[in-house]
Amino acid sequence: MTATTIDSDSFTRYAESFGGRLIHPDATDYDAARTVWNGLIDRRPALIARCTSADDVVRSVLFARENDLLVSIRGGGHHVAGYAVCDDGMMIDMSAMRRVDIDPQARTARVQAGALWADVDGAAQPHGLATPGGEVSLTGVAGLTLGGGVGYVRRKFGLSCDNLLAVEIVTADGQKRRASQSENSDLFWALRGGGGNFGVVTAFEFRLHPVGPEVVTLNPIYPFDQARSLLEAWRRFTDTAPDEASTAFAIWGIPEHPDLPVELHGMPVCLLDGMYSGPRPQGEALFQPLREVAEPIMDLGGPTTYLEAQKSFDEFMRDGDLYYWKSLYLNEMSDDAIGTMMSWVRRRPNPRLLVIIRHLGGAISRVAEDATAYQNRAAQFMFSIDGAWTDPAESERNIAWIRGFWEAMSRYSNGGVYVNFPGFGENPQHLWRSSYGNNYRKLVAVKTKYDPANFFRMNQNIKPVADKVH
Repeated sequence: MTATTIDSDSFTRYAESFGGRLIHPDATDYDAARTVWNGLIDRRPALIARCTSADDVVRSVLFARENDLLVSIRGGGHHVAGYAVCDDGMMIDMSAMRRVDIDPQARTARVQAGALWADVDGAAQPHGLATPGGEVSLTGVAGLTLGGGVGYVRRKFGLSCDNLLAVEIVTADGQKRRASQSENSDLFWALRGGGGNFGVVTAFEFRLHPVGPEVVTLNPIYPFDQARSLLEAWRRFTDTAPDEASTAFAIWGIPEHPDLPVELHGMPVCLLDGMYSGPRPQGEALFQPLREVAEPIMDLGGPTTYLEAQKSFDEFMRDGDLYYWKSLYLNEMSDDAIGTMMSWVRRRPNPRLLVIIRHLGGAISRVAEDATAYQNRAAQFMFSIDGAWTDPAESERNIAWIRGFWEAMSRYSNGGVYVNFPGFGENPQHLWRSSYGNNYRKLVAVKTKYDPANFFRMNQNIKPVADKVH
């Protein structure tokens, strides 16, 4: 942001009315403020507007429009593609807005847009309640929800976006709006899976469900040479699994973590991961056969609290590591798909390149394909390659391997990706069209209505009909 870009009177008026904090590149904490979870993202906004109210967001949107600034929106800063940060423009930073209000009688939660899922879980669990969040509790509520939201109770209660009751948002015209089934219903439809295309969300209202405090987790870890037999056993399990069981199969390398034996660090392994959100006896009985497929190296699952289960993966997805994730939806896990997957994972260049297949279905598939913007309701599995490493010298090789593996698995896909795991959004128009399928045309119409100039474009961008510039 330079004097030739910004009208000085405009900036003075904005700064005087702004209730939060404006962070410039010369601030001592600027680098910390612009840094997000994925260490591959290194962008430098000209101004960071750390908002403390919806009015701050309104002022920021109007100021950015007046001065033709590119805008990015930071919620939790956990999106793998790093859409939270732009170069040269303005970051609207919601991280100071983390209030969570629980109504235990109505079983609802009002959540400000800077909150993390740990904030929601911590506020709701004392009442024995929860709403579907992510698999890492340090993920931001906003980004995960707007992209769908796949978590540990997905088959029982659906996606995060399926549990939205209302959204408070500032649109591109600087207006505060409320979106629900009865107010701005077209916008509400688009916000449930359409990503950050439609404005700056300031708060969400979620439906809560009785969950916990105790759950049963599944996490046996086996030698890599058991991968195919374990995957086939898990595939059979998913054929009849109840909705209370949300599980996944994964191939990984044992992380370098102080609670894990040093001699096992980096060892290639296969494992199962999941949660049973019903009574303990039923959960333990259901998971026991999966714990006996072979002799495990270790078993980290069993009865625990919902809060502990929700944060069990946090330490393995560290801030500042380098991440590149890509995903596909699968209607089935065929023998041919398994064979292709096994041939690729044997050639992994780094053991921390996590390959994971999540079981979907259940409550997710009982929502109509056109009921929300989120597509691929019929898919039974989500395949993703969740790459993580620490040495920048490995980035080119690791990303190339992930892209090659993804291409090889694409022929088994029913089309589209989980928009929260898009790589870096390569070939974006094809990517989003295929991801949203028959919902894409309606998303374009909603985008055109609420953001005809594509003001909000630092996202999984859906171009409005009117956009001729960006």
